[in-house]
Amino acid sequence: MGLLDGKVAIITGAGGGIGREHALAMAKEGAAIVVNDLGGARDGEGSSSAMADDVVDEIKALGGEAVANYDNVATVEGGEAILKTALDAFDHVDILVNNAGILRDRSFSNTTEDLWDSVIAVHLKGTYCVTRPVFLHMKERAAGGVIINTSSTSGLNGNFGQCNYGAAKAGIAGFTRCLAIEGKKYGIRAFILAPVALTRLTEDLGGFSSDKIKEAMNPAAVSPLLVYLASSLSGDMTGKTFLAGGGRIAEMRVVTHTGITKKVDDGLWTADQIAAQMQAGEILLPD
Repeated sequence: MGLLDGKVAIITGAGGGIGREHALAMAKEGAAIVVNDLGGARDGEGSSSAMADDVVDEIKALGGEAVANYDNVATVEGGEAILKTALDAFDHVDILVNNAGILRDRSFSNTTEDLWDSVIAVHLKGTYCVTRPVFLHMKERAAGGVIINTSSTSGLNGNFGQCNYGAAKAGIAGFTRCLAIEGKKYGIRAFILAPVALTRLTEDLGGFSSDKIKEAMNPAAVSPLLVYLASSLSGDMTGKTFLAGGGRIAEMRVVTHTGITKKVDDGLWTADQIAAQMQAGEILLPD
C-alpha cells in the first residue's frame, strides 16, 4: 500500500531535476502522474517531447501509471490542456505541483523587459494558468485536493542577479497563502515549497563546487517532503511554507515584530521619534 494509492497528480516541469524526482517519488507511493514538460532549455527556449516521455517511461518501468503532456504553462490554454490530459487519462485530479520554471538571470541594471516578462510569465502567470482550472475541478468534484507551489529563497530571502526570478517566486508565495485561505472551505490545501538542490537551473550559480556538496544537494532530497504534504499524513495542515534540500526541512515564515503603538490622541509619529524607537530596538526584529 502506498501513501498516494488512487491519487492522480499533475506535476509541471517534471521532465528533469526536482520535477522528475517529484514524479518518481509520488509514483512509487501509488499516484498516477501527469508529467508536464515543454522540453525547452533552462532559459525557456525551444521545446521537445523527449524529457516528459522519458520520465513517463521510467514510471511505467517501475510499474506505475503516467502520461505525458507538453503544453506551455504560461498560457491559459496550456493550463486547461494540462487538466484535460489528466481527466482524459485518469478522470480526476487530487494533487497539483507547480514546478515548471526558467532562469534568465541578470543584474537589475541589465534586466530588459523581455528578461522580466518571460520569467514572470512562466513562474507567476504559469502558476495561475495551471492552478485555476485544477482548483475549479477540485472545487466542483468536492473531494478536496492538495496544491503545492514552488517558490524560492531568492524570492523569500533575496539573491543577487535574480530580481525577475525573485519577484516571481515571492509572488507565488503570496498567491499560495491567499489560495490556502480560499481553499479551506472546499478541503483544498495549499503549500509553498522553497527547494534547494543542484539541477540544470542551478548548476552554475555557485555554491555547488565540491562533490560532497553536489551529493548533498541531490534534488531527490526535496521530494519526501512533497509526498508528506500531498498525503493524509499532513492532516488538515495548509498555508505553510517549507524550505527543503540537503537533508534539511524547515518551516519559513513572514513574521511581524510586536513593535510600538502610539495612541491616536497623542498624534502622529514624528521622524525623530521613530528614529529614537529604532535605536532603542523597539521596532526592528532582532538579528
